[in-house]
Amino acid sequence: MVRTVLVIGVLAASACMGADAPRQLFNGKNLDGWEQIRNQGRDVYTVEDGVLKSTGGKGMIWYAKEKIGKAKLKVVYKMSNDKGNSGVFIRIPEPPKTEGDAINKGIEVQIDNNDNDWHSTGVLYSMTKAKARPYKPAGEWNTMEITIDGPRTIVHVNGVLVTDYDGSSPVPERVHPWEPQRGPRPDSGYIGVQGHDDRATFYFKEISVTPLK
Repeated sequence: MVRTVLVIGVLAASACMGADAPRQLFNGKNLDGWEQIRNQGRDVYTVEDGVLKSTGGKGMIWYAKEKIGKAKLKVVYKMSNDKGNSGVFIRIPEPPKTEGDAINKGIEVQIDNNDNDWHSTGVLYSMTKAKARPYKPAGEWNTMEITIDGPRTIVHVNGVLVTDYDGSSPVPERVHPWEPQRGPRPDSGYIGVQGHDDRATFYFKEISVTPLK
């Protein structure tokens, strides 16, 4: 009887662990499941030594197999120098044909250590102000966790809260043409990674998703 209970307990625990385990969207080998949007005629990201590596091309890659919602997205990245500028797109409502579709119809979680608190790492670009700036120096790996819970978006960088936005509170008016158009965003959508410029090389060694309970 005791042995049966123990076996059942182990199986139940294993099932729970399996349900909560992160699922890798980037397999470390190739871009299976991902599509490139090239604005300058060359690939935006390639796979090298098990990591995604930016090429300097402008545009984005996006995960085409499914929409992501009610989940925690984990992204582990580093940049080659402190001039790096990139971002993680979430909540893109339909397959993007251009980077502009991701910017104006979805949300960009910014990666930029130099800009002001409305345009820095971990904010919803130009729409939320950073609660902290806990990024590590260029050359070191950073962990960004983006929680998509209905309309709410929560962003932690290296375990520190940077953004907690309910999805409906007022945001600043759009000032520059490169900032996203304002308006509601869907509770789930496609995700992507931006290629911005060639001033720094970006590396991503993990992009994974864990469903929320």
